[in-house]
Amino acid sequence: MKKLTFLMLLAALGSTLSAQSSWIGQDASNKNYISTGMPILLIAPDAVSAAMGDAGVASTPDAYSAHWNNAKFAFIDGNIGLSTTYTPWLRKLNVGDMNLFYLGGYYRINDRSTAAMSLTYFTLGDIDMTDIDGQKINTLHPNEFAIDATYALKVSDHLALGATGRYMRSDLTNGQTISDGSGNTATQAANSLAADIGLYFTDSIDEVQSYALGAFISNLGAKLSYSNDDNDKEFLPANLRLGGRYTNKLDSYNKISVLLDFNKLLVPTPPYTKDGVTYPSRYASNYTEYNNIGVIAGALQSFNDAPGGFEEEMQEIQISAGAEYWYAETFAFRAGYFYEHANKGGRQYATVGFGIRYSQFSGDFAYLIPTTTVSTNSLANTIRISIGWDMKPSK
Repeated sequence: MKKLTFLMLLAALGSTLSAQSSWIGQDASNKNYISTGMPILLIAPDAVSAAMGDAGVASTPDAYSAHWNNAKFAFIDGNIGLSTTYTPWLRKLNVGDMNLFYLGGYYRINDRSTAAMSLTYFTLGDIDMTDIDGQKINTLHPNEFAIDATYALKVSDHLALGATGRYMRSDLTNGQTISDGSGNTATQAANSLAADIGLYFTDSIDEVQSYALGAFISNLGAKLSYSNDDNDKEFLPANLRLGGRYTNKLDSYNKISVLLDFNKLLVPTPPYTKDGVTYPSRYASNYTEYNNIGVIAGALQSFNDAPGGFEEEMQEIQISAGAEYWYAETFAFRAGYFYEHANKGGRQYATVGFGIRYSQFSGDFAYLIPTTTVSTNSLANTIRISIGWDMKPSK
């Protein structure tokens, strides 16, 4: 149980969001972070990809494919499956009741198509609101969730397409009224709809080698609004992920895969003023013009609006690299690394994990090892535990 004034609550929420996604903040060091609403939509929901540096756009299809690349479902081995993951969040900050839950399942319709659904739920626990004298006012239960439905279609023996529709709700303030120097502002839960589209290609090189390529655009949808002010809306974390996988079956017992992902937010750079100059220069010093940018226009603009030009645009690309080793399709060992430029958030961390398969059941574990001060402050000791069930087709 946490006892916070409302301003402390907002600070706590800010640290939570910035721990996973970039947040607005510019300083003399030329840091220029990009802000979005509901960054939980970008958190790795499973212990498999999380153990490989958050690489997953071209990984082996599983029940978590809706998050990494929905088109992978068309190539999944099972007929039906369920998986769930539990993630204690921000353990380094000793916030014991902040958790992320994920539940996903799929059903193979026929040889070429698969349907899937998933639920993501994030809770910040119970927060006691107090006045300036420390007297309790009430207790808040901030939370966010998203539910989605997916359809994947194999358009050829090697290529698949996927489409996802998503509904999400973010209730961080439970309708509290915020008071500041200019008056009172009533808050509300934010609701939105979004869509994902994925592309997945896989083929064999020879009898023991294979590869896969993936492309995935996610969270394209209406902006989030936490009040009735039309000029105070946040972009969803629209995102582009590209990557590949190479797999080599060394022999009848040993198999290894290596993965590489490139990830970029499709969100325009927000304006800021430094030394009396507004950046990017297309904006006035306020947010009116920025808030009027459409979702698709903002996604396209995100490729060429960084104040630092091409060099800064390249800094917005996050890199995930990972490897997975399987013994007898029963025991897996995984490792990876995630890199984000210091000017765009600075999260950099190594990951390790393992997996076990027995009959139709599976269990996976991932652990995060921060390698920068930014990550150490929030992401250290992050663990994920996944369990799953897959019914394979009869042979």
